[in-house]
Amino acid sequence: MDTPLVSVCMTTYNHEAYLPRAIESVLEQQTSFGVELVLGEDCSTDGTRAVCEAYAARYPDRIRLVTSAENVGWRANYRRTFEACRGRYVAYLDGDDWWCDAHKLRRQVEYMESDPACGMCYTGALNFWQAEGRTAPDHPAHYTDFDRLLCSLTITNCATLARRDLIARYYAEVRPEEHPEWLTDDAPMWLWFSVRSRLASLPQVTAVHRRLPDSVSHSTAYRRRIAFCDSLMDVSLWFEAHYGTGRNRFRILRRRSSVALWTLSWEGGVGEYLARWWSDVRRCPRLLLCPEGAGLLVKKILFRRKGRKENKR
Repeated sequence: MDTPLVSVCMTTYNHEAYLPRAIESVLEQQTSFGVELVLGEDCSTDGTRAVCEAYAARYPDRIRLVTSAENVGWRANYRRTFEACRGRYVAYLDGDDWWCDAHKLRRQVEYMESDPACGMCYTGALNFWQAEGRTAPDHPAHYTDFDRLLCSLTITNCATLARRDLIARYYAEVRPEEHPEWLTDDAPMWLWFSVRSRLASLPQVTAVHRRLPDSVSHSTAYRRRIAFCDSLMDVSLWFEAHYGTGRNRFRILRRRSSVALWTLSWEGGVGEYLARWWSDVRRCPRLLLCPEGAGLLVKKILFRRKGRKENKR
């Protein structure tokens, strides 16, 4: 297999039902340059390994399989799959997502080749809610600057293309393996990219992000959703402390608190809401002056009373 210009880094675990579509969307890419697909399979309990092996055997010049005898966990699998990528550029695509534009890689490579200062570019994407069969656009705005990405990471991982040497520098400098509390590896990567290079947003929609109800980031369990959002904002706090000026700290803390309180205004008990609010205020007393804390509490109490009245009818 000749050295490709682009490597597609695809990690997969228990994606048997979705993986063929993801792989086919890579094989359908129309380019004038070499593209390899590196599959990182982490000892799935379903038929994912068999799907990977079948595709690797069918396309030995285009697909390579990275796996092991034992499960290594999502973070180590993410890292070892990247390390196996040989291209100048790396495109990320999880095994349950897919690309909807056969010219995705061509568009992005053309842009990156024309702008050596750009470390990563990303396109628009669609969100597909698996449980509902519903598709909707992603963020209406697409940011490329550090300050705005801290509170609103508008980058969809499956829509990215980045320079491999910069990804390697990210791992060496940030050492994400030393942060087990970070529940994602792409958010800190793109924040670091926004500090160390220029980012670009392309207008085309080229990818589809599948939202599964049992995933870490889109769980139906509200406490897991809050924990994931907390983790994202904790990543932002770390980056603001190490790479920012400190001026965004309160904005991040307010975002962290308001997302949790909004969720708890719909789910959980009043006691749980008050405990979270008090915890946030103790960490940052200035949050007591923000209207959403008391406002969402009033909403929660009023809706609980309304629900009780309706149940009595």
